[in-house]
This record gives sequence, structure tokens and C-alpha cells, in this order.
Amino acid sequence: MKRSIKKIEFDKILEILRAEDVESIYQKTNIVPDSKDLYEALNNYVDPKNLTRQSVLGIDIYRYGMYQHLEQTLIPSLFKLIFDKTIKLCLESDQFIFQKYTAQKIASSFIGTGDGGFLIMDTPMHAVVFATNFEVVVRAYNSYHLFPKLRNIIGGISLRYAITYDTLFTFENNFYGSGIINNARILEKDSLNRCLLDENSYNWFLTNTDGIENLQVYTIEDVANIYHFQDYDRKYISNGNNEIFRDEYTRYRGIINADILKIGQIQAKEMNLNIFNLHLQVSLDISSDTEGSQKRIITVSLGNLNTTGI
Repeated sequence: MKRSIKKIEFDKILEILRAEDVESIYQKTNIVPDSKDLYEALNNYVDPKNLTRQSVLGIDIYRYGMYQHLEQTLIPSLFKLIFDKTIKLCLESDQFIFQKYTAQKIASSFIGTGDGGFLIMDTPMHAVVFATNFEVVVRAYNSYHLFPKLRNIIGGISLRYAITYDTLFTFENNFYGSGIINNARILEKDSLNRCLLDENSYNWFLTNTDGIENLQVYTIEDVANIYHFQDYDRKYISNGNNEIFRDEYTRYRGIINADILKIGQIQAKEMNLNIFNLHLQVSLDISSDTEGSQKRIITVSLGNLNTTGI
């Protein structure tokens, strides 16, 4: 169901350049050459019209610059702690959706910035579920359940999220492309701790779930019927743990509210991008990693309902 991300190889680019271009030229008169042959060769290799779309989840610690020096120094370590626990939570508690992921695969798909970063995922559904679990771990930290002494030193944190769905490619073991560029611009424009989606992500849910609002009534069977998940192993429905999307619809666990509103536009590459504000409320059982019998029910919000422009 899924094509791999296009890998651009430097040696191949160099090979095309040496075949169709001249590395250096120093004539007395400068002449702009006809580059049609080189353009066609590069275009055939890169094939930009068929670059794979991937979902990018951008995560940013809100007002990182406002923390004192010690706290700023500790926050990258705190972010890694939360990120690693979120990976574990996704793999253990949402097994159907994340069955094709490993901890190493998720970690290697992350571009860190110290106070956040960009995570490459297959679909906007993966991005939303990961962001939700990330917010659960953040709540555990903020409410003194996770490293309470560190929480007392650093203080509470809040996050802003952005989800984009656009073309990506890899070069020299790094990710590049419109998905990351647009995501960074959305985060930069947002002055609040929200969860914002681009129009491509919004349309993905519209096409596959009849709208992201339907997530509040979706079961794991409904997720399995989405086109992208058609080749997933259904044994994880009956024998796996699926906390956010459960076997049966309930208003007491999983996603209990889902709201989406268009809030404005930003400009990227001389194009206007429509931006949507997502707000999810999720109720889940959480427990200690060391004492599994110690459980609590918590309700967290991904994003908020503030629709002030962007």
C-alpha cells in the first residue's frame, strides 16, 4: 500500500552533472549555456511528480526561550525522555496502527531540534496517534507522575504541534521536502500551544474517515478498513492492545471529542496554505512502568479550541 521515500544519491547527481555539464570553465567571455539536456536528465532522475507523500509531525516546546539557563539546558534531555516513553507507549498500547514500526525505526525518522523536532510517519493517522500519546506522557510529567523532582526544577511544559502531509525525499541520511518546510512554517507562525493541520492532512481524514470529527466514534475495525491499513495484520485487532481506538465504540475511553476548524492561511513557496485547528480530548488508563498495577484514568487534550488567527 505504501511506496518508499525517494532516496537522492549524491554520486548519481554527480554522474549526471559530469555527463551533461562542465565542472569548470574560464573563458574570456561568459556565456549562459543551454541547460535543457541537464534539466531533462535531472528531472528524469528525481522524478518530482512521483515523490512520496509522508506525514510530518512537528513538535515544539512552547516558549522554550522563556526558561532560565539551567532549565533550558535540561529541556533537551526531558524532551528525549518524553519522546522515548511515547515510542514505548505507541508500540505497546496501539499495536495495530504501529505494527510496522520499531523503536529504532521511529527514532531514526526523527529530526531533533533540542526543544522539539520533526517526526516522519506514514500517514496523518499515525501522526495524530503519536501526538496524542506524546501529550499523555507530557501530562504525566506535568502532574508530577514522571520524574517529579525534575518537574519541580524545570516546571510545567506545554507543546504546540503541526501535522503536514506532503512530499519528502532523503539525501545523505537526512529528510528534506515540502512536508518539513511547510511544517516548520506553520509552527513558526503559531503563537499558541495548538495542534495545527495543513489542508492535505485535513483532506486525508476527509477522504479516509469522512472527516477527522469521526475519530470520536471510530473503532479499531474502522481504522483497519482505511485503505492504507488494508495490508496490516488483523491479529493485532483481536490479540493486541489498542487503547485509543478500541474494539467497541465508547464515550468513556479513547477519543471522546474531536473538533476541527479552519483558522486561516499562511504563505509557503508563494502558495497559500489553508490551516486547520485540531482539538482532541482523549481518556486513557495510565500506569507506572515499574508498578503496572498502579493505574489512573486521565483525560488529556491535544491542541485547544482557541481559533485566533495564525
